[in-house]
Amino acid sequence: MSTPIPYVTLDDPHYGEVVQVSPLIQRVIAKNPSKFTYLGTGTYIVGTGERVAVIDPGPPIQSHRTALLAALEGRTVAAILVTHCHSDHSPLAAWLKEETGAPTVAFGPHKVNLDWVDDDTDPHEPDPEDEAAAAAVAEEGDEKVEESLDLDFTADVAVADGALAAELPGCTLRAIHTPGHTSNHLCFWLEEEQALFSGDHIMGWSTTVITPPDGDMRSYFESLHKVAALPAAVIWPTHGAPVLEARPFIDAFVAHRLEREAGVLAAVRDGVALVPDIVRRLYVGVPEKLYRAAGRSVLSHLIKLAQDGLVQHEGQRPGVKVRWLPA
Repeated sequence: MSTPIPYVTLDDPHYGEVVQVSPLIQRVIAKNPSKFTYLGTGTYIVGTGERVAVIDPGPPIQSHRTALLAALEGRTVAAILVTHCHSDHSPLAAWLKEETGAPTVAFGPHKVNLDWVDDDTDPHEPDPEDEAAAAAVAEEGDEKVEESLDLDFTADVAVADGALAAELPGCTLRAIHTPGHTSNHLCFWLEEEQALFSGDHIMGWSTTVITPPDGDMRSYFESLHKVAALPAAVIWPTHGAPVLEARPFIDAFVAHRLEREAGVLAAVRDGVALVPDIVRRLYVGVPEKLYRAAGRSVLSHLIKLAQDGLVQHEGQRPGVKVRWLPA
């Protein structure tokens, strides 16, 4: 029995409305619900005065543009912060920059490994780490946007781990580099409310997909430990409801991943050599349509286990079609 994760649900997305969710934070949720985005992409507006920062402008759908313009009317956007370059997070940054003149701020563009070939998996599937995640899939909205890569995005300001991302009257936002989901993933830390804007690094409704080669399980574990050390009073994910018990929630994420890793290692040591067969052994009860996504998670664990010297693979490159053996 795997460690249960205390997922939280979002009751009403209030599409098209700006909602005050804390003294310093407002949120507008895009109407792009899907198996990738839960009820939609939550764009955050941080600040109380005329100058504000916007976090994850979201997907390029007209209804969200209209809602953001209404929410920002009469205010100055000082910075546009982007957690990472997936098409449900960053595409509207360019439009918002044109509208407001504000600089875009991120760790850097998405990296692409042109040498990586692994044609038996779909990197844009959600992560079915457990049945709760699979069951929490939202129905498709009328303005669906898939979670693909936004390779056109390049930040005006590239910030490193711990750097000041935006400073407003009464608001200080710092960048926290959290690779794992993607190598360029950032969280943003609002000092005054001890709030973490977690992007896709930690989601309240589901575990996070780790897709090699840019997604990296070892980096993801390290990043989870990094944010667990923060005195977070609340986590605001881009998708889903806030997490109010941050440390126990993160601890459950770590425990769940460690148990999955142990299961993968045990399968290989029992002679289960192929990723699809490991998936069938470990993901009992998960619909077969999610098996390819599960294969991404298993592969990321296998790559980490190989780095730890516990498993090895045949051939030159790791993948779902090669045989995995005990080291």
